[in-house]
Amino acid sequence: MNVIVIGGGLAGSEAALYLAQKDINVTLYEMRPQKTTGAHIGGDFAEFVCSNSLGSTGTSSASGLLKEEALLLGSTLMKEAFDNRVPSGNSLSVDRTGFSKKITELISNHPKINVVREEIKEIPKDTPTIIATGPLTSDSLCQEIKKLTGEENFHFFDAIAPIVKKESINFEKAFYATRWDKGEADFINCPLNKEEYDIFYDTLVNAEKIPLKSFEAKYFEGCMPVEVLASRGKDTLRYGPMKPVGLFDNRTRQPEHKNYQFYAVVQLRQDDKEADLYNLVGFQTNLKWGEQKRLLQTIPGLENAQIVRYGVMHANTFINSPKILNKTLQTKSNPNLFFAGQITGVEGYSESITTGLFAAINMLKYLKGEKLIELKPICMLGALLDYITYTQHKAFQPINSNWGIIEKPQMDRKTKKNKEEKSALLSNIALEYIKEIRDGYFC
Repeated sequence: MNVIVIGGGLAGSEAALYLAQKDINVTLYEMRPQKTTGAHIGGDFAEFVCSNSLGSTGTSSASGLLKEEALLLGSTLMKEAFDNRVPSGNSLSVDRTGFSKKITELISNHPKINVVREEIKEIPKDTPTIIATGPLTSDSLCQEIKKLTGEENFHFFDAIAPIVKKESINFEKAFYATRWDKGEADFINCPLNKEEYDIFYDTLVNAEKIPLKSFEAKYFEGCMPVEVLASRGKDTLRYGPMKPVGLFDNRTRQPEHKNYQFYAVVQLRQDDKEADLYNLVGFQTNLKWGEQKRLLQTIPGLENAQIVRYGVMHANTFINSPKILNKTLQTKSNPNLFFAGQITGVEGYSESITTGLFAAINMLKYLKGEKLIELKPICMLGALLDYITYTQHKAFQPINSNWGIIEKPQMDRKTKKNKEEKSALLSNIALEYIKEIRDGYFC
């Protein structure tokens, strides 16, 4: 049996490895490095384009629950993400280079996977196929998808934050801490007083941006450029990525500092295993590179920061999944064709990996002539699939894993009001359900 997987990102890599491990011959098409996307750096598989963080690991969070579901279902990429983890408190952040090289090695050396490094411009008609080309699908393939589905793709913009060298950070001003001193102090914090924030803000709102493409920009709220946030009001950043709440420099902290010690704080997150590189949390941007350097120099502690990767902005595309896909990720019009990853309208690394895995699981069922799996929305993956295939959306937009989409059971009033108890209940229900599905259907 043969399957084509188009796209060597997180979803496509997960799908290809799962099927190959199940003794299915896979042809994996990846156009990089022959044709670039404008956001990727090289040609390795499963490259992290934006942040290097997959979010929280605890199952009391929606993101953490999805990770655990992926591990229970046998995700190779999620396991490797944990194996390539770098310190970031309760979050799962990875050494992006080490992770991608490991996945590239697994794919390149697998006897059941044939890698073809070229752009695929037509959707295969006779071979079962998973399209996992992500938010940076080539124009040619976008046109083919439009022809197949009869639906226009939607567009929005995604933005990437700058990365700086740790050795260039001034630790006379910067300090290590985590919010409310919970867990290890893994984040580097650059505090600003009101005068410093005013200078930073004026520099930001007056900085020159890179011109956007001709079609209308639709920003995704979960990855909003810092300059767009700033345009909403002078204090927007202080209640968003620069909020100072719960962050203290214990070298100078006074007893009266119970909530705020600073007016605003810029946080940096470790980006590689060696802890040489740090990215600016929440600082996705479309500013011109010279302007980015000028802006960072206004931040105390980053006056002489060496930028190793500037922030960039790129167009994302996704299909109108409610009209195109079943909850199995199989297309309604063609049983041979499945979609996975961000092109379906899920947003986030964990979401991409997990939908890639689920598309492969159902592709295997399809190849064997077995009934495909539809998950109930009582687990996080099931809730995501339910959301992106819900036909009554008035305006379908990408979504992350979150508690708002998961189906709630009957619970007493006390549990409803207790956030921790409620999350624990929902997590337990979800994980037990995933174990039942795993043990009963394909393991």
